[in-house]
Amino acid sequence: MTKSTNIVWHDSKVSKESRRELNNHKSAALWFTGLSGSGKSTVSVELEKELHTLGIHTYRLDGDNVRYGLNNNLGFSQEDRTENIRRIGEVSKLMVDAGLFTLTAFISPYREDRDKVRAILDEVEFIEVYVKARVETCESRDPKGLYKKARAGEIKGFTGIDAPYEEPTKPEIVIDTDKLSLEESVQTIVAYLKEKEYLKQ
Repeated sequence: MTKSTNIVWHDSKVSKESRRELNNHKSAALWFTGLSGSGKSTVSVELEKELHTLGIHTYRLDGDNVRYGLNNNLGFSQEDRTENIRRIGEVSKLMVDAGLFTLTAFISPYREDRDKVRAILDEVEFIEVYVKARVETCESRDPKGLYKKARAGEIKGFTGIDAPYEEPTKPEIVIDTDKLSLEESVQTIVAYLKEKEYLKQ
């Protein structure tokens, strides 16, 4: 695919800061990463509900959901996974610019891909949430039956079985779903957002 060179950035007369002021809160990307079955989607769904209750403007991007539309032409090769995360990173940046809290729930197994998303946002706008769980725990949950298929050889390149997951080295938040309940997980994140003044006390 040949990239267009005849493009010029067109500035808006409404700034990100103005949108935040209108919303009466800051904006950021909460990037949930972890193995399949670790609880990324479950925690992000409940967190979005909690933030909405607090009057926070949000939008949630889910790894499966975006493959119905935006990323429906991508598979699960390393190259496609990288492109998947690149696109979601750019969408997240747009939503942060719009003044929203964006909650993204993606395995995003490669550290380099996550770091590239961090790099396109301002320093305080990327909040990496490592949803941590042992492979055995994830496999016992297996809500989609994917681990069973991977063990049977029906799925190749499955993260945690025959494809790598690179753990975050310095995530802003760690949610260990082997130890924390769903409510505790949500409140841990809310407490962080209040402590760092993303949310008002």
